[in-house]
Amino acid sequence: MEDNDASARTKAEEGAAPSTGGARGPEAPAANTAGITGEAAKPSEPLRIRAMGKLEDLLEIGGTRRDVAFLAISAAALALSLFAPDALPFDPAWIAIVLCGAPIVLGAVIGLVTEFDIKADVLVSLALVASVAIGEDFAAGEVALIMQLGALLEELTVAKARAGIERLVRLSPRTARIVRPNGTEEVVAAEDVRAGDVVRVLPGETIAVDGTVVSGSTSIDESAMTGEPLPVDKTVGDEVRSGTVNRFGAFDMRSERVGEDSSLARMIELVRSADAGKAKIVRLADRWATWIVVIALAAAAGTWLVTGEAIRAVTILVVFCPCALVLATPTAIMAAIGNVTRFGALVREGDALERLAKARKAAFDKTGTLTHGRPEVVAVVPCASGHGRHEGCCGAHDEAAAPLDEAALLDYAAAAESMSEHPLGKAIVRGWKSAREAEAGRAKGPADAVDAVAPGARTSPADGAARALPRSDDFAMIPGRGVAATVAGRRVLAGNLEMMLEHGVAGALHLESAAAEHLEEGRTVVHVAVDGRAAGLVALADTIRPSARETVRAVRALGVEPVLLTGDRPQAARRIAEEAGISDVEAGCLPEDKLRAIERFEDGGTPVCMVGDGINDAPALKRATVGIAMGGAGSDIAVDAADIALVRDDIAALPHLIAVSQRMMTTIKLNMTFSMALNFAAIALAMAGILDPVAGALVHNAGSVLVISNSALLLRWKRKGTPMPNRRVDDPLASPAAEPTQEPQPRTA
Repeated sequence: MEDNDASARTKAEEGAAPSTGGARGPEAPAANTAGITGEAAKPSEPLRIRAMGKLEDLLEIGGTRRDVAFLAISAAALALSLFAPDALPFDPAWIAIVLCGAPIVLGAVIGLVTEFDIKADVLVSLALVASVAIGEDFAAGEVALIMQLGALLEELTVAKARAGIERLVRLSPRTARIVRPNGTEEVVAAEDVRAGDVVRVLPGETIAVDGTVVSGSTSIDESAMTGEPLPVDKTVGDEVRSGTVNRFGAFDMRSERVGEDSSLARMIELVRSADAGKAKIVRLADRWATWIVVIALAAAAGTWLVTGEAIRAVTILVVFCPCALVLATPTAIMAAIGNVTRFGALVREGDALERLAKARKAAFDKTGTLTHGRPEVVAVVPCASGHGRHEGCCGAHDEAAAPLDEAALLDYAAAAESMSEHPLGKAIVRGWKSAREAEAGRAKGPADAVDAVAPGARTSPADGAARALPRSDDFAMIPGRGVAATVAGRRVLAGNLEMMLEHGVAGALHLESAAAEHLEEGRTVVHVAVDGRAAGLVALADTIRPSARETVRAVRALGVEPVLLTGDRPQAARRIAEEAGISDVEAGCLPEDKLRAIERFEDGGTPVCMVGDGINDAPALKRATVGIAMGGAGSDIAVDAADIALVRDDIAALPHLIAVSQRMMTTIKLNMTFSMALNFAAIALAMAGILDPVAGALVHNAGSVLVISNSALLLRWKRKGTPMPNRRVDDPLASPAAEPTQEPQPRTA
């Protein structure tokens, strides 16, 4: 195989799998939380601050379990209030008011007293008090339940994000094996490794620090850093990074960057800082809250002073009770979330769809996002096919050394790779099986009905079967080069060009031009030699998802410009971008490069939607205006860093997701415009004495019903041309587990 610098992406679980002798990293240091909660107030703090602090501590007792229990009890109480209001001596809605409404009112009081912070909580508190004052207990309990449910979802989302960072920290190795000058080995804590130390890394271990290989050869899984799937071969003089996994051979390395300067430590810090740097969207209700409260109170007080009639002032507060305004956003968001869930998108952040509607650029990862993320055989090139039957290509052409056809060449390659654990070897065997099944289908017989035969040999048509994989013996894997095996009595080599030259394979250089054509298209090439003569090559490539091109076209039609950010080499990136219809490409990106690209776009005033699936995408997913992760094949860390997960592992849902978010914002603006217009009209009528409190309550409820009904239309909305999902096949809750992703890259560094 030819050299290139791209590397591999595997599942996060593989990268974090435990192994012996220092494969796992040290535990993350516990956060210093002393003084955040439960700390005694300083004597210099005002009494009101100390009192509010104790009240806030009181509200935190019980945590999430208490919130879930209160929500369940409140929902049952509201159902009882609706269908059997006389079941208790009092209206059951009061249970919801106390359990869900009281924390909202107390939170609003704390914000007003400590920071004079007027947000939607103040509006909701006014709504609760006004609703109770006019006897609308059920309406008060309903609003309290909805607002507390939204707060709980937000709290759980924050906890998930912290869990994602903890998973990333657990990738850090705990120990390292230092080789002392006298040749002895000593296992030490990873943080005790110093620059210049010689560290020995065994197969299966995670590399503890950055450095350079000084002896040995191996293949390194660099998926945590680059997102690309295949192990990259390393030998003396090559650089290796912390957090990557040694897959096959043992080697010694000289440490260069340790501790906080290592690659993995820097990426963990990137994820943390990206989350802190993301711009937070203020809800529209919060943005307008101060003005609405001021207007409502001023109108009520002014009317009372001018007319001297307290009933008119009470009516103004009743009709200005902002239930419709408060419900305008959450009802639309909940309906939109229900809509996109049917298309396999799970929204993890309450305001994610609001942010998605603002996105004007979609940054796509390549491997596992635009592509299937695993290599497939795309071409089998026998020696004779590209160069004619001449001695220079494959050696002397006596009967025993006759050039092989495509079928026989694939037989030899697959047989030699049959015991290989390398993703390229598995891809060749998988390609051989596909060819065999196709041949069996043409013969209209069972594919497994044959015993092993010589490579390329066919059974008779009467057998109705395809050929079987030849037996291989004396298998040997050569790190950084390829594999060797004896197949049907002939010695077969399958690997890169360096392997062919080192073994003195005749005619190896004559296939260089054919290999170059595939390399120019971003493919990976496996050279095959039989009995010391070049037999041909097998080309492999990651294949684009069938829905990718149409998805990119539809996203662009919605006013969102696509860009490709990938850690792969430029040739492969350009090939996939051309097939997908993307003109803006940035290749060879490390996690910090993707993060800088997102920051560059957003600093220029362009909100970005990042779509990715790997650990290396986590910082960019966190930093982008909205992050979307592939939920099945994607790593848990990427999903935790994202705001939205595509459960079905298909970006075909992305255009619908964007379209629904844009439609949702239109619905929210219509809801808020209607509710505000209704409130101001009702205020005018109340000031004129036309509306009394009872009529005002009817207007208030009518506005809430109309807002909820308008939001409910989002549940079944879809953009033109979007097929409705088939839940029997594509139900996101029944989505099958995806295969581990792979992508073509050579065995060389």
